[in-house]
Amino acid sequence: MPVNATNDVKALEASGGGEEYLIFALGNLEYGIEILKVQEIRGYDAQAVTPIPNARSFVKGVTNLRGVILPVVDMRERLGLTTIEYTARTAVIVLALASRLVGMVVDGVSDVQVLQPAQVSDAPQFASKLITDHLSAIGTVDDRMLLLLDIERLMESEEMDLVERPGH
Repeated sequence: MPVNATNDVKALEASGGGEEYLIFALGNLEYGIEILKVQEIRGYDAQAVTPIPNARSFVKGVTNLRGVILPVVDMRERLGLTTIEYTARTAVIVLALASRLVGMVVDGVSDVQVLQPAQVSDAPQFASKLITDHLSAIGTVDDRMLLLLDIERLMESEEMDLVERPGH
């Protein structure tokens, strides 16, 4: 079922507060994910990631995080952006999702931003659902536009196949 940012905004307005998002960069775009989905942020260590044969190209491999094996996904590749060399700013956001931990590689993490209901708009509709299927809303902060992702839906998607989908 698609996320309806309008209903989310109404719920926030009723409670009088905003929602916190972790803001990260991929190229010159800024994205946000609900802070409650984030377990921790780590630097990317290529030596700690073990490649998995026959995995999709955006799955960099798996890593051991204090005894828990988690898949590591390059979000640039997953979202169809050009690949770049990893730098000292490259980060892995460890997500605590419903059924498992997943690491996602991003260009960098900038901050945590509280978005008030007035700063959140519905995601635009396109002819192809694939373009915005995992985009829950658009946030604005001053002159910055933030693409707010439904990270659970993205990680549960059939092509990702990293998190067990409801009903399976």
